[in-house]
Amino acid sequence: MKHLLKLLDCSTDEIIGLLDLADQLKYEKKHNISHRHLEGKSLGMIFQKSSTRTRVSFETGMYQLGGQALFLSNRDLQIGRGEPVQDTARVLSRYLDGIMIRTYEQKEVEDLAGYGTIPIINGLTDFCHPCQVLADLMTIREKFAVLEGLKLCYIGDGNNMANSLIVGGLKTGMKVSVATPEGYRPHAEVLAFAESNPDFFLTDDPMKAAENADVVITDTWASMGQEAEKEVRMQAFRGYQVNDDLLAAAKPGCMVQHCLPAYREQEITTKVFEAHADEIFEEAENRLHAQKAVMVALMGKQDA
Repeated sequence: MKHLLKLLDCSTDEIIGLLDLADQLKYEKKHNISHRHLEGKSLGMIFQKSSTRTRVSFETGMYQLGGQALFLSNRDLQIGRGEPVQDTARVLSRYLDGIMIRTYEQKEVEDLAGYGTIPIINGLTDFCHPCQVLADLMTIREKFAVLEGLKLCYIGDGNNMANSLIVGGLKTGMKVSVATPEGYRPHAEVLAFAESNPDFFLTDDPMKAAENADVVITDTWASMGQEAEKEVRMQAFRGYQVNDDLLAAAKPGCMVQHCLPAYREQEITTKVFEAHADEIFEEAENRLHAQKAVMVALMGKQDA
Protein backbone atom coordinates (compact mmCIF):
# COMPACT_ATOMS: atom_id res chain seq x y z
CA MET A 1 0.00 0.00 0.00
CA LYS A 2 1.56 3.26 -1.17
CA HIS A 3 -1.23 5.69 -0.20
CA LEU A 4 -4.47 5.72 1.78
CA LEU A 5 -6.88 7.50 -0.55
CA LYS A 6 -10.02 5.42 0.04
CA LEU A 7 -10.87 2.02 1.50
CA LEU A 8 -12.06 0.88 -1.94
CA ASP A 9 -8.36 0.71 -2.85
CA CYS A 10 -7.46 -1.47 0.15
CA SER A 11 -7.57 -5.24 0.39
CA THR A 12 -9.05 -7.03 3.38
CA ASP A 13 -5.55 -8.09 4.45
CA GLU A 14 -4.32 -4.48 4.29
CA ILE A 15 -7.21 -3.25 6.45
CA ILE A 16 -6.75 -6.01 9.02
CA GLY A 17 -3.00 -5.39 8.99
CA LEU A 18 -3.56 -1.72 9.82
CA LEU A 19 -5.94 -2.66 12.65
CA ASP A 20 -3.42 -5.13 14.07
CA LEU A 21 -0.68 -2.49 13.93
CA ALA A 22 -3.00 0.06 15.56
CA ASP A 23 -3.67 -2.38 18.41
CA GLN A 24 0.07 -2.86 18.87
CA LEU A 25 0.80 0.89 18.88
CA LYS A 26 -2.05 1.52 21.33
CA TYR A 27 -0.64 -1.15 23.67
CA GLU A 28 2.82 0.39 23.44
CA LYS A 29 1.45 3.88 24.16
CA LYS A 30 -0.52 2.66 27.19
CA HIS A 31 2.54 0.84 28.56
CA ASN A 32 5.05 3.63 27.85
CA ILE A 33 6.96 1.50 25.34
CA SER A 34 8.89 3.70 22.92
CA HIS A 35 7.77 3.36 19.28
CA ARG A 36 9.58 6.17 17.49
CA HIS A 37 9.25 4.55 14.06
CA LEU A 38 9.20 7.89 12.21
CA GLU A 39 12.25 9.49 13.82
CA GLY A 40 13.33 12.53 11.79
CA LYS A 41 10.40 12.34 9.37
CA SER A 42 7.96 15.12 8.52
CA LEU A 43 4.26 15.01 7.70
CA GLY A 44 2.62 17.95 5.94
CA MET A 45 -1.02 18.40 6.96
CA ILE A 46 -3.11 20.36 4.43
CA PHE A 47 -6.42 21.59 5.83
CA GLN A 48 -9.09 23.04 3.58
CA LYS A 49 -11.74 21.99 6.12
CA SER A 50 -11.58 22.81 9.81
CA SER A 51 -10.90 20.04 12.27
CA THR A 52 -10.56 19.06 15.91
CA ARG A 53 -9.86 15.31 15.98
CA THR A 54 -8.01 15.06 12.66
CA ARG A 55 -5.50 17.80 13.39
CA VAL A 56 -4.81 16.93 17.03
CA SER A 57 -4.59 13.17 16.45
CA PHE A 58 -2.26 13.38 13.43
CA GLU A 59 -0.06 16.02 15.04
CA THR A 60 0.17 14.16 18.35
CA GLY A 61 0.65 10.86 16.56
CA MET A 62 3.62 12.12 14.57
CA TYR A 63 5.20 13.48 17.76
CA GLN A 64 4.75 10.13 19.53
CA LEU A 65 6.30 8.36 16.53
CA GLY A 66 9.36 10.61 16.71
CA GLY A 67 8.56 12.83 13.74
CA GLN A 68 7.08 16.28 13.23
CA ALA A 69 3.83 17.48 11.70
CA LEU A 70 3.44 20.78 9.85
CA PHE A 71 -0.01 22.41 9.88
CA LEU A 72 -0.67 23.92 6.44
CA SER A 73 -3.98 25.71 6.10
CA ASN A 74 -5.45 26.84 2.80
CA ARG A 75 -4.47 30.39 3.78
CA ASP A 76 -0.83 29.40 4.26
CA LEU A 77 -0.25 27.66 0.94
CA GLN A 78 -0.07 28.98 -2.60
CA ILE A 79 -2.66 26.33 -3.47
CA GLY A 80 -5.12 28.66 -1.75
CA ARG A 81 -4.19 31.37 -4.28
CA GLY A 82 -4.59 29.18 -7.32
CA GLU A 83 -1.33 27.23 -7.63
CA PRO A 84 -2.17 23.94 -9.37
CA VAL A 85 -2.32 20.97 -7.01
CA GLN A 86 0.18 19.11 -9.19
CA ASP A 87 2.81 21.81 -8.58
CA THR A 88 2.13 21.80 -4.84
CA ALA A 89 2.46 18.00 -4.82
CA ARG A 90 5.80 18.04 -6.60
CA VAL A 91 7.25 20.76 -4.37
CA LEU A 92 6.10 19.25 -1.08
CA SER A 93 7.37 15.83 -2.17
CA ARG A 94 10.89 17.28 -2.10
CA TYR A 95 10.52 18.55 1.48
CA LEU A 96 8.31 16.07 3.27
CA ASP A 97 7.99 12.33 3.89
CA GLY A 98 4.19 12.26 3.68
CA ILE A 99 1.11 14.44 3.24
CA MET A 100 -2.25 14.24 4.98
CA ILE A 101 -4.98 16.30 3.35
CA ARG A 102 -8.47 17.16 4.63
CA THR A 103 -10.45 18.73 1.82
CA TYR A 104 -13.68 18.73 -0.19
CA GLU A 105 -13.10 16.99 -3.52
CA GLN A 106 -11.74 13.45 -3.72
CA LYS A 107 -10.03 14.49 -6.96
CA GLU A 108 -7.64 16.74 -5.00
CA VAL A 109 -6.44 13.77 -2.99
CA GLU A 110 -6.11 11.63 -6.10
CA ASP A 111 -4.20 14.39 -7.92
CA LEU A 112 -1.78 14.79 -5.01
CA ALA A 113 -1.07 11.06 -5.19
CA GLY A 114 -0.76 11.17 -8.96
CA TYR A 115 1.82 13.96 -9.05
CA GLY A 116 3.57 13.53 -5.71
CA THR A 117 6.26 10.98 -4.95
CA ILE A 118 5.52 10.51 -1.23
CA PRO A 119 2.63 8.79 0.62
CA ILE A 120 -0.70 10.65 0.61
CA ILE A 121 -3.25 10.11 3.41
CA ASN A 122 -6.89 11.10 3.01
CA GLY A 123 -7.86 12.88 6.24
CA LEU A 124 -11.40 13.40 4.87
CA THR A 125 -13.11 14.31 1.61
CA ASP A 126 -16.76 14.67 0.69
CA PHE A 127 -16.52 11.16 -0.79
CA CYS A 128 -14.94 9.20 2.06
CA HIS A 129 -13.37 9.22 5.52
CA PRO A 130 -11.05 6.19 5.64
CA CYS A 131 -9.07 7.13 8.77
CA GLN A 132 -12.24 7.56 10.82
CA VAL A 133 -13.63 4.22 9.71
CA LEU A 134 -10.37 2.43 10.53
CA ALA A 135 -10.78 3.85 14.05
CA ASP A 136 -14.43 2.68 14.09
CA LEU A 137 -13.48 -0.85 13.03
CA MET A 138 -10.71 -0.88 15.63
CA THR A 139 -13.16 0.14 18.37
CA ILE A 140 -15.76 -2.43 17.31
CA ARG A 141 -13.15 -5.20 17.25
CA GLU A 142 -11.93 -4.20 20.71
CA LYS A 143 -15.44 -4.78 22.09
CA PHE A 144 -16.37 -7.94 20.20
CA ALA A 145 -12.89 -9.41 19.49
CA VAL A 146 -13.98 -10.05 15.87
CA LEU A 147 -15.51 -8.16 12.96
CA GLU A 148 -16.56 -10.99 10.66
CA GLY A 149 -20.22 -11.90 11.08
CA LEU A 150 -21.19 -8.83 13.13
CA LYS A 151 -24.02 -6.61 11.88
CA LEU A 152 -23.18 -2.92 11.45
CA CYS A 153 -26.12 -0.55 11.02
CA TYR A 154 -25.72 3.03 9.80
CA ILE A 155 -28.59 5.53 10.14
CA GLY A 156 -28.67 8.96 8.47
CA ASP A 157 -27.05 10.75 5.56
CA GLY A 158 -25.43 8.69 2.80
CA ASN A 159 -22.29 10.79 3.18
CA ASN A 160 -18.54 10.14 3.37
CA MET A 161 -19.00 8.18 6.60
CA ALA A 162 -21.67 5.97 5.10
CA ASN A 163 -19.50 5.35 2.05
CA SER A 164 -16.46 4.31 4.06
CA LEU A 165 -18.44 2.26 6.59
CA ILE A 166 -20.07 0.26 3.80
CA VAL A 167 -16.72 -0.51 2.18
CA GLY A 168 -14.79 -1.11 5.39
CA GLY A 169 -17.55 -3.21 6.93
CA LEU A 170 -18.07 -5.46 3.91
CA LYS A 171 -14.34 -5.89 3.29
CA THR A 172 -13.85 -7.14 6.85
CA GLY A 173 -16.73 -9.63 6.66
CA MET A 174 -19.42 -7.64 8.46
CA LYS A 175 -23.08 -7.46 7.53
CA VAL A 176 -23.88 -3.84 6.71
CA SER A 177 -27.35 -2.29 6.74
CA VAL A 178 -27.90 1.35 5.86
CA ALA A 179 -31.01 3.52 6.27
CA THR A 180 -31.09 6.82 4.39
CA PRO A 181 -33.89 8.91 2.86
CA GLU A 182 -34.39 8.48 -0.90
CA GLY A 183 -32.54 11.63 -1.97
CA TYR A 184 -29.56 11.03 0.32
CA ARG A 185 -28.23 7.66 -0.77
CA PRO A 186 -24.55 6.68 -0.56
CA HIS A 187 -22.31 7.40 -3.57
CA ALA A 188 -23.03 5.42 -6.76
CA GLU A 189 -19.47 4.03 -6.84
CA VAL A 190 -19.93 2.59 -3.36
CA LEU A 191 -23.35 1.16 -4.18
CA ALA A 192 -21.88 -0.49 -7.28
CA PHE A 193 -19.27 -2.12 -5.04
CA ALA A 194 -21.82 -3.24 -2.44
CA GLU A 195 -25.05 -4.09 -4.26
CA SER A 196 -24.11 -7.64 -5.27
CA ASN A 197 -22.96 -8.53 -1.75
CA PRO A 198 -25.65 -10.50 0.11
CA ASP A 199 -24.43 -8.98 3.39
CA PHE A 200 -25.45 -5.47 2.26
CA PHE A 201 -28.92 -4.04 2.86
CA LEU A 202 -30.10 -0.53 1.90
CA THR A 203 -33.47 0.82 3.00
CA ASP A 204 -35.32 4.01 3.87
CA ASP A 205 -36.68 2.38 7.05
CA PRO A 206 -34.38 2.91 10.07
CA MET A 207 -36.17 0.28 12.16
CA LYS A 208 -35.62 -2.41 9.52
CA ALA A 209 -31.96 -1.45 9.21
CA ALA A 210 -31.46 -1.67 12.97
CA GLU A 211 -32.94 -5.16 13.40
CA ASN A 212 -30.50 -7.38 15.32
CA ALA A 213 -27.63 -4.93 14.83
CA ASP A 214 -24.51 -5.39 16.95
CA VAL A 215 -23.36 -1.82 16.22
CA VAL A 216 -25.44 1.26 15.41
CA ILE A 217 -23.63 4.24 13.89
CA THR A 218 -24.82 7.71 12.94
CA ASP A 219 -23.40 11.07 11.86
CA THR A 220 -24.51 14.68 11.67
CA TRP A 221 -27.33 15.41 9.24
CA ALA A 222 -25.55 18.44 7.73
CA SER A 223 -21.81 18.10 7.15
CA MET A 224 -19.31 20.92 6.57
CA GLY A 225 -20.20 22.78 3.40
CA GLN A 226 -23.90 21.87 3.69
CA GLU A 227 -24.93 24.56 6.16
CA ALA A 228 -27.23 26.21 3.60
CA GLU A 229 -29.20 22.94 3.37
CA LYS A 230 -29.67 22.60 7.12
CA GLU A 231 -33.41 23.32 7.28
CA VAL A 232 -34.20 21.06 4.33
CA ARG A 233 -32.08 18.31 5.84
CA MET A 234 -33.74 18.65 9.24
CA GLN A 235 -37.03 17.79 7.55
CA ALA A 236 -35.60 15.02 5.36
CA PHE A 237 -33.96 13.22 8.28
CA ARG A 238 -36.85 13.48 10.71
CA GLY A 239 -37.32 9.90 11.89
CA TYR A 240 -33.66 8.97 11.32
CA GLN A 241 -32.65 9.55 14.92
CA VAL A 242 -30.75 7.05 17.05
CA ASN A 243 -32.94 6.84 20.13
CA ASP A 244 -34.29 4.26 22.58
CA ASP A 245 -37.01 3.10 20.18
CA LEU A 246 -34.49 2.43 17.41
CA LEU A 247 -32.07 0.64 19.74
CA ALA A 248 -34.90 -1.61 20.91
CA ALA A 249 -34.80 -3.17 17.43
CA ALA A 250 -31.06 -3.84 17.70
CA LYS A 251 -29.46 -6.58 19.78
CA PRO A 252 -29.56 -6.08 23.55
CA GLY A 253 -26.43 -4.26 24.66
CA CYS A 254 -25.60 -3.13 21.14
CA MET A 255 -22.71 -0.73 20.61
CA VAL A 256 -23.29 2.88 19.48
CA GLN A 257 -20.70 4.89 17.58
CA HIS A 258 -20.59 8.51 16.38
CA CYS A 259 -17.64 10.11 14.58
CA LEU A 260 -18.35 13.50 16.23
CA PRO A 261 -19.20 16.31 16.48
CA ALA A 262 -22.62 15.15 17.69
CA TYR A 263 -25.74 17.29 17.66
CA ARG A 264 -27.85 15.97 20.51
CA GLU A 265 -31.58 15.65 19.92
CA GLN A 266 -30.99 15.70 16.16
CA GLU A 267 -29.26 12.56 14.84
CA ILE A 268 -28.90 11.10 18.37
CA THR A 269 -30.66 11.72 21.67
CA THR A 270 -28.74 13.00 24.67
CA LYS A 271 -29.83 9.91 26.62
CA VAL A 272 -28.40 7.46 24.07
CA PHE A 273 -25.25 9.50 23.55
CA GLU A 274 -24.44 9.66 27.25
CA ALA A 275 -25.29 5.99 27.80
CA HIS A 276 -22.72 5.09 25.12
CA ALA A 277 -20.26 7.93 25.75
CA ASP A 278 -17.44 5.60 26.80
CA GLU A 279 -17.69 3.75 23.47
CA ILE A 280 -17.94 6.97 21.48
CA PHE A 281 -14.92 8.59 23.10
CA GLU A 282 -12.90 5.37 22.85
CA GLU A 283 -13.69 5.58 19.13
CA ALA A 284 -12.42 9.18 19.13
CA GLU A 285 -9.22 8.15 20.91
CA ASN A 286 -8.67 5.35 18.43
CA ARG A 287 -8.30 7.92 15.66
CA LEU A 288 -4.85 8.52 17.17
CA HIS A 289 -3.82 4.87 17.16
CA ALA A 290 -5.32 3.97 13.77
CA GLN A 291 -3.69 6.97 12.09
CA LYS A 292 -0.34 6.18 13.68
CA ALA A 293 -0.66 2.73 12.12
CA VAL A 294 -1.35 4.29 8.72
CA MET A 295 1.64 6.62 9.01
CA VAL A 296 3.99 3.82 10.11
CA ALA A 297 2.75 1.52 7.35
CA LEU A 298 3.16 4.19 4.65
CA MET A 299 6.12 6.24 5.86
CA GLY A 300 8.20 3.96 8.05
CA LYS A 301 7.99 0.44 6.74
CA GLN A 302 11.69 0.09 5.98
CA ASP A 303 12.94 1.30 9.35
CA ALA A 304 10.01 0.54 11.65
